Amino acid sequence: MTFTLFPLFNSLRISSIATFLTFFLGIFAAHYIVRLPKLWKGFIDSILTIPLVLPPTVIGFLILSMIAPRSPLGAWIKDEFATTLTMKWQAAILAVVFITLPLMYRTVRSSFEAFDQNILHAAKTLGLSNIYIFWRILLPNCKSGLVAGIVLAFARGLGEYGATSMVAGFIQNRTATISTTVAYYWQTSQDALAMKWVLINLCISFAVMLTVNFFEKRTAAT
Repeated sequence: MTFTLFPLFNSLRISSIATFLTFFLGIFAAHYIVRLPKLWKGFIDSILTIPLVLPPTVIGFLILSMIAPRSPLGAWIKDEFATTLTMKWQAAILAVVFITLPLMYRTVRSSFEAFDQNILHAAKTLGLSNIYIFWRILLPNCKSGLVAGIVLAFARGLGEYGATSMVAGFIQNRTATISTTVAYYWQTSQDALAMKWVLINLCISFAVMLTVNFFEKRTAAT
């Protein structure tokens, strides 16, 4: 197998799209759940964060159960669109969303809970709409938590292996990611190629952490 940069492109594509989806799902979930009664908050919080303690292969199996061609959803997709989701790079996006949503949700929720609620109450007394308060007051003042959640979700998605390998597999130039490529090269005793991808992943992770530290310093300075 010749060396190709497709796994890098595919990993960045999957993680970027999944992080975009996770961002909106996470902030809206955190925004509404933080205002729920304590009992309901604990129950829904447990549901949203359970992927943190489940093995990725279990999550992959559950996703396969939902989207496999013989499942109700998979059969409907096959009948309506004449295609399947399994063994496609798009299926990996779904797996990464499941894996990374708890990270985004918990990080953003902590920022929302730490924000001074008196500011929100004062904004309401001034007649500002909930939408304006959410987008123009709450989110800008919680940007450190948002950035942390985005970076954690992106980095976790970039390195995801267990769930993505189950739903998308390893198909060269179609579903291969950095993680599945490393595993494939190691399993086929191509250690030199595996090490190349390990180093690429390390460089990306280091660049991500440098970006986070730079942003945190700028935030602290302001």
